[in-house]
Amino acid sequence: MKIWEFFDNLNELVYVSDIDTHEVVYMNKKALENYGYSFVEEVKGKMCYELIQNCQTPCSICNNSRLKEGEFIEWKYFNPVLKKHYMLKDTMIKEDGRRYRMEIALDVTAQEKQRDMIHNYRDMESLVNEGIKLALQAPNPDKTIDVILEYLGKALNGERTYIFEKRENGCDDNTYEWVAHGVTPEKDNLQNVPPEACENWYESFKKQENIIIGDIEDIKDENYLQYEILKQQNIHSIVVVPLYDTKKVIGFYGVDNPPGGFLNYCSDLLEIMGHFIISSLRRRNLLKQLKDLSYKDQLTKIGNRHAMNEFIDNLPKNKTLGVVYCDVTGLKKVNDTEGHEAGDRYILKACDSLKNAFGEYNLFRIGGDEFLGLCLGISEDLLAEKTDYLRKNMEENEVVLAIGTVWCEEGNKDIDKLISIAEKLMYEDKLCYYEKTGIEKRLI
Repeated sequence: MKIWEFFDNLNELVYVSDIDTHEVVYMNKKALENYGYSFVEEVKGKMCYELIQNCQTPCSICNNSRLKEGEFIEWKYFNPVLKKHYMLKDTMIKEDGRRYRMEIALDVTAQEKQRDMIHNYRDMESLVNEGIKLALQAPNPDKTIDVILEYLGKALNGERTYIFEKRENGCDDNTYEWVAHGVTPEKDNLQNVPPEACENWYESFKKQENIIIGDIEDIKDENYLQYEILKQQNIHSIVVVPLYDTKKVIGFYGVDNPPGGFLNYCSDLLEIMGHFIISSLRRRNLLKQLKDLSYKDQLTKIGNRHAMNEFIDNLPKNKTLGVVYCDVTGLKKVNDTEGHEAGDRYILKACDSLKNAFGEYNLFRIGGDEFLGLCLGISEDLLAEKTDYLRKNMEENEVVLAIGTVWCEEGNKDIDKLISIAEKLMYEDKLCYYEKTGIEKRLI
């Protein structure tokens, strides 16, 4: 019986090779199992550098020349075949006139990961500071969020980072996304996600708990809908943390497929950066409100003159344009007889008719009773068709609009002239209404 056969049932990996020929002569059960073999006979005669290290020639790190009988050399090494860290104990054994290398390998992967984890946690503060520093250089909140998601995705070695925001109807929208090279974007496919898909996540969020799933197969039975949504995105592991605004959960953000040993680290880093994400979302919302105040008519919520001027300044070349100029006829009478609140309701009804006909185009309230529609890319026939529909719809809404329209093949060339022509045609339409109804202009 060879001396190394006493290690057959040892819970560590043991192998023996001929120092002079590099031929493997023995592997214990644990080593055979790890390398995918069942019997020693299957590995005998193989070159140790081919079997153990997947090399074509003797290893450059081989320490055979330093081995001495009765002494052990200890060292750490990451095995590229088994993808694990080992503490190695090597010695020389002489048997029947030959010299053999015996190596005992203790798996220290968990300890190495823990060491790396401690190192990473020590670096977390600098990681966070660097990420915020980069993000603050962005020109606006949207770009700030894009920068921080990219930074986190790369720092955490994830395939995708993203933000979901809760809608008023209870569904979730994927509003921001970063994907690693070669990963398919998913944002467009993840709009209006039904509440039941993430219902259990939100229950955890209420308890201030993060979501850490090391293997989505673990949730297949308990939440099949969620499992299917994640599976379709090629997600196998995921870390998600809630986003709170004044103690209310407004959504969540996370990372897909980070390294398995770093899920808790990902959770902690995302939680810390979540405060900065919330700050950026608040700034985005504030700027949007300010822009709405500056560019939207507060009664109808469509664009005002500022918005119209900006749209005109940025008109593209070589695009067809339809101009629709409308006047709310009868507003003065409603204001005089029923009050200004009734007048406001009348304006809203007129605006609704305009939106019903031209809602997919750019609409503006440019005066107390005047509206303008600028229909970029519309055909002349479609402009006429939608104008006819507007006339029918305003009858259903019991409102009167005088309408003037004009179409041009290249609308950006003289937009002011086109608007003037449409306004003139609107007044002609208004005059026809007076003549047809017999109502005096001054009364309405």
